[in-house]
Amino acid sequence: MLTLTACGGSLAVVPVGSYGDNSKTASNFGSASRSGSVYKVKKGDTLYSISFRYGMDYKELAKINNIRSPYNIYVDQKIYFKQTKKATNYNKPVVKQKVETKTKSTQWQPASQTKQATTSTPNKSPPPSSSGNQNLNWRWPTAGKVISTYSISSAGRKGIDIAGKSGQAVIASASGKVVYSGNGLARYGNLLIIKHNDVYLSAYAHNKTLLVKEGQYVKAGQNIATLGRSGAQQEQLHFEIRRNGKPVDPLRFLPKQ
Repeated sequence: MLTLTACGGSLAVVPVGSYGDNSKTASNFGSASRSGSVYKVKKGDTLYSISFRYGMDYKELAKINNIRSPYNIYVDQKIYFKQTKKATNYNKPVVKQKVETKTKSTQWQPASQTKQATTSTPNKSPPPSSSGNQNLNWRWPTAGKVISTYSISSAGRKGIDIAGKSGQAVIASASGKVVYSGNGLARYGNLLIIKHNDVYLSAYAHNKTLLVKEGQYVKAGQNIATLGRSGAQQEQLHFEIRRNGKPVDPLRFLPKQ
């Protein structure tokens, strides 16, 4: 359990899964709050998964911590949830000072060419648009009956749950870049998060298997996972759409069935 404390407020873990209308368990999943304004990065975390877990916009979290695109983070790095001088200084990029020398240089090479990027993308498709929803044609992520709908007031219903059979196809609801692929978020099971543009993310939880990796670009309709019950009590897909870090009702975006 990732437990963090807040200075002037708390951020609750967002629970998922269908547990029945009378179950108190689902509502209790969101009761754990942070015990401080600092989070220490664990193996498998991404800036997107941290912001997703605590209902924040990844751009806001990056700004607070002075983390620039492509938003790379590292194990044991401290992530702050509130703007402070310490947060800015902790993650401030290290700038090497120029050292003059009287010896002749045999060859000068621009600094931009001396270091290669450490991250790679399996798929070299163009990045998603930075504009809003007008360029997104949302699709249903899997076939099946909606067994739980979005509720703005219920901690356990920040998306929709779609019942299905184990192993059936889960597809990308819109084109974008996979920014999280793993099982490090409690109650989500095997989870994928896709960034579609600077405004919208979509999430696919409880999968049986994950078919795409972080950094990979996917097209709308592409198979990205198989449906399962990881982190849930029955075979289902939990699907969320987040706008600027906040959950919104997916049924407002998906085509009518």
